[in-house]
Amino acid sequence: MQSIIQNKTQGKIALVLTFSGGGTRAAALAYGVLEELNDTKVRLQDRLIPLLDEVDIISSVSGGSFIAAYYGLKGKRTFEDFETVMLKQDIESQLISGVLNPFRWFMDTGRTEMAVQLYNQSIFKDATFADLNKPGRPLILISATDLSNGVRFSFTQDYFDLICSDINSFSIAKAVTASSAVPVVFNPIVLKNYYPCNSKIKKKLSGLEQIAKNNYELMQTINGLKNYTDSYYPYLQLVDGGISDNLGLRAIYEAIELAGGASAFMKQVGKHNVKHIAVISVDASTKTTKAIRLTNKSPSIKQSVDAMTDIQIHRYNISTTQLFEESLTKWSNELSTTQEKVHSHFIQLNFKQLPSQEEQAEFNLIPTSLTLTEPEISKLIRAGRSLLKNNLQFQLLLQDLDSDQDVTIKSKVTRPGNL
Repeated sequence: MQSIIQNKTQGKIALVLTFSGGGTRAAALAYGVLEELNDTKVRLQDRLIPLLDEVDIISSVSGGSFIAAYYGLKGKRTFEDFETVMLKQDIESQLISGVLNPFRWFMDTGRTEMAVQLYNQSIFKDATFADLNKPGRPLILISATDLSNGVRFSFTQDYFDLICSDINSFSIAKAVTASSAVPVVFNPIVLKNYYPCNSKIKKKLSGLEQIAKNNYELMQTINGLKNYTDSYYPYLQLVDGGISDNLGLRAIYEAIELAGGASAFMKQVGKHNVKHIAVISVDASTKTTKAIRLTNKSPSIKQSVDAMTDIQIHRYNISTTQLFEESLTKWSNELSTTQEKVHSHFIQLNFKQLPSQEEQAEFNLIPTSLTLTEPEISKLIRAGRSLLKNNLQFQLLLQDLDSDQDVTIKSKVTRPGNL
């Protein structure tokens, strides 16, 4: 992408946030983290600024995409109205009442299109991706999963180039709906593939193949993306992004690796003299209760699906975090020089870090739903703030930043030009 963030104040930290799936539970937890970052002040030259101002990228999937997209659009105004506009709305009842409305029985509007309309009217107010390109805002990476080939699809111009489309006029509400469209419950969001066009996308994919040739993870991604240049691929069927990347970390991993490594990526996004790379992963996944082991009766369909999803998500999350942690160390070593070392900080936040088993059990009972009670929402917001504030890795990051003699750099930051 060639969109530019004008005059973004740049310290010596590259700060990335990733928001997981988990419905309103994920959105509320991530909202609490944003609040804490806004209240955490760091010294930039001779003044104190919120650490939130240093965020460069937010990668999100599923429920986390609601708050990521809203913050990308509204910035600090998010703290004035997001709780009212989204978190405390009874979204599920509104969707259900729409389905049961007799006037809709003879319409072609399905559940997914009704969700798009509801999110558009009540949350995103007809905003498009052109509205995300505002001065001083971070890059927002919203991801979905293409059901037909299992590849992660991010809503950036790079991915839209693959299907010969312009993302600027694309609806934010539609992207968030795709990112959170749980299969069976919602129909996929369908995108038309207009390939071929006059783009040089095949040449670009060939170049990415050379970068990824010794990396099985990346080659799987490239092979999936190459399908879009096939004349027999006229439509994309996009569903929940959590299927292919429940933590939002793989989108960052692929962006950096396919840029040719950390140095090339930092050059593309205009980050200079970086001394710290910090990634805050907000994981709102829960462990389902194991009531099925207490009876000899066959579990219900819902219990079976929940158990299978729980196993899949947690095992995939473990492999993702291991891959990312190793990569983060590699990237910091690559950026380091003999004169100055670049420090990496991987800050993982999840319910297992709550101080007592009682609290952990309490939060594990909060459902993956688009409607929660106000007490549940308040608890999640407080938990997001507390988990970040009390995290040892976060405290060490603040100590390191406090000891640095930072320099303010005013620059134009170009968004990544890779997939």
